[in-house]
Amino acid sequence: MIIEQPPLLYRLLFPGSLWRIPGKEKCVYLTFDDGPVPGVTPWILDVLDQYNIKATFFCVGDNVCKHPDIYRMILDRGHQVGNHTFNHIQGLSYLSEHYLENIEKARAHIDSDLFRPPHGHMRLWQTLRLRKLYRIIMWDVVTRDYSPLMTPGGVLNVVKRYTRNGSIIVFHDSLKAEVNVRQALSPSIEWMQEQGYQFKLFD
Repeated sequence: MIIEQPPLLYRLLFPGSLWRIPGKEKCVYLTFDDGPVPGVTPWILDVLDQYNIKATFFCVGDNVCKHPDIYRMILDRGHQVGNHTFNHIQGLSYLSEHYLENIEKARAHIDSDLFRPPHGHMRLWQTLRLRKLYRIIMWDVVTRDYSPLMTPGGVLNVVKRYTRNGSIIVFHDSLKAEVNVRQALSPSIEWMQEQGYQFKLFD
């Protein structure tokens, strides 16, 4: 549960960050990290079109530079984008100055005030600096679709077990997650629809 749904103590380490946004009506926020990636991201966009759902894609700046056509596809289909650093780096592994520079490098290619730290790790000082420039979007449910130890059925079970009103749910449009996301995304969406959840973007 510590990975799939971070406990309150962990959330307190990131003041001002959004982890969950309960609504008057049941809602969820579907998000995808690490793209855009050929093959995976376009397929996800087609699935979302099939269900008439909008999602938020936290993009890696380097991937945006390599695949601008796919990044434009995300925007043209009405989805949101967010900054996920330029090189998918962890805040704990870098001096704050270098970490913030990497984020700003991505900002030159990703027009958004939304930011999500790769792996969900940042120093407190980095969080405090970034919250002045961005809305920091964390998560309430991470599916672990990227894990080689996870199965598509396991991903679906995480969604069923931990999703609640206002959950911010993380999938990945990456090569590591491709096998799981291709088999688990549609069943997860259908289950959430059956439970009466509406899919929302960040205001």
